[in-house]
Amino acid sequence: MKNEWPSSERAGVLLVTALVGTLVGCASAGSNTFAPNGSDAGSSLASISALSDATTGLSAGDASLGELGDASPVGSGGQTFTGPLAGPFTDFPSTPILDMPDGGTGAAPSNSAQLFGPTSQGATTGGPCLIEPEVGSIYPNNWLRPRFAWIAPANANLFELRLHVGNQTNDLVVYTTANQWTMSEAMWEALRADSQDVPMTITVRSGEFSGGTLSGEALGSSGALGIAPVGAPGAIVYWAIVGGMAGTGILEGFSVGDESVETVLTGPQVQENPAPAGNRACIGCHAATPDGLSVGFQAEWLGPNGGYNNSIATIGQDAAPGGIPSYLTPAAGEALGALAGAPIFSAAHWTSGDRIEILSNTGDLTWVDLEATGANVSGLLARSLGADAGDSQGATAPTWSHDGSTIVYTSLPVGGITNGRPGSGPMDLYSVPYNAKAGGNAAPVPGASDPFNDEFYPAFSPDDNYIAFDKLEGNGGTYDAPGDEIYIVPSGGGTATRLNANDPPACTSAISPGVTNSWPRWSPSAQSVAALDNTTYYWVVFSSTRPNLDSIGQQAVPQLYITLITVGTSGNVTTYHSLYLWNQPSSEDNHLPAWDVFQIPPVPPPTTPR
Repeated sequence: MKNEWPSSERAGVLLVTALVGTLVGCASAGSNTFAPNGSDAGSSLASISALSDATTGLSAGDASLGELGDASPVGSGGQTFTGPLAGPFTDFPSTPILDMPDGGTGAAPSNSAQLFGPTSQGATTGGPCLIEPEVGSIYPNNWLRPRFAWIAPANANLFELRLHVGNQTNDLVVYTTANQWTMSEAMWEALRADSQDVPMTITVRSGEFSGGTLSGEALGSSGALGIAPVGAPGAIVYWAIVGGMAGTGILEGFSVGDESVETVLTGPQVQENPAPAGNRACIGCHAATPDGLSVGFQAEWLGPNGGYNNSIATIGQDAAPGGIPSYLTPAAGEALGALAGAPIFSAAHWTSGDRIEILSNTGDLTWVDLEATGANVSGLLARSLGADAGDSQGATAPTWSHDGSTIVYTSLPVGGITNGRPGSGPMDLYSVPYNAKAGGNAAPVPGASDPFNDEFYPAFSPDDNYIAFDKLEGNGGTYDAPGDEIYIVPSGGGTATRLNANDPPACTSAISPGVTNSWPRWSPSAQSVAALDNTTYYWVVFSSTRPNLDSIGQQAVPQLYITLITVGTSGNVTTYHSLYLWNQPSSEDNHLPAWDVFQIPPVPPPTTPR
């Protein structure tokens, strides 16, 4: 693997966003102040950093959508963010940390700082390739303690990790013989409280240590990081395939700050529409009920009497996993078992007497009233009425707005639907009104309905202002396709924005399209930060096959990543690179995350010192 990187990544250039939410351009290396749109360079600036292009002029459209899911932003420790803290703080030690990755025998030499010399010492190419965190990414302020990991050049066996933070007295400097280092819990607790929205620069370099001397020093990845003034709320429950693609699908879950995961639901636990005896139970596409206490899902019961059908099961802390929710009638359970496709719910239709699930039954949008009996249990949601064209194609993979008014789904020929999901195109995103189960005329979503490309897997943002979706150039097979990339578009239609999170670190030689970025899901709240001119913060989780620490030199398995999107009051959107969730089992294929207010049991504490 070639361990080189663009000069722009070496430079450690910081890009910053102005407090008024206006996007600012690049500055030369070494610059630390910027003049937005020609204003005075001394203007007050927010210091979120991003080594990426950002899109301006994207607005949420004219739709009058509610503020469902909004949350008051709080900093670490529950304090409302009022602006970056000046410091200086002493959260980092004044002397370098000499890491002992194997308990002592492989400890970094005590004179490592003298061996490496000045920070500019070393060849300008060929150094370590930082893969965790990705340069240009932003941590939620409730992130699990950061792990730093890099791909080492040949023969390199001693590394310097340096983190410069604008309001810290000392740089964090770590010398290690390993290709990773994890910050202590105590250090992270202090840093995330003191340095939110403060410019940070990370650098790594390497050398070959032998006989008391260091040779072959080389500068590696360098660039900007940041800590957001908000956390990433809720819990992520995802579809994990244990034992490879021929293994068993289960649901696992965690919150962003957890260092391990919890098994949430397995096939044998399911009581409603259970797997026939002798069949292998595989749980697939799923969504949380709006109260977070249950999950609806499509099951694959593999065996002689198997197939694809829907079910619903409890997962909450106060109920055994797999139980039948108390509101579900036998008639509604039977209706679910006869239908295929991924389920969806809306908070606006989740109260006693109005508990509705919508799913795409291999070409139709079907509603199921989970509390009903008889003829009132289920029906089709119309997508073409009267003489208007509407949409006569198949419908699959829907999402439902939180205000309950609109459903957006993937429209494609019925023959392109595979096991209740988008299989092959052409396919585009369409919207249709819910209209109290009556539906209406469906229409393409402008910006997500290009006939020459496939658009699929839509997801409404928590305030219903945006739709995240997958896009594939051309009209080929979409499932787990290397060309899948993630975009967002205003929910009322407009110009779609490609996320910078699609791109792996340039130094890995992996590129997108080519690493299967798929299944985007938003965190359950959009958080507006008053101190930053009411800039709104959104988090998105997705699955990708890019290289990670455990897949260096081999085909990467699907793993979960999160990324930040910010929107200014003028509608300007900034997207960032991604963070690897290092608490997930790297040996499992982790697909299709759902991010919601899941009331899952507490995740087990870590077994290693923090």
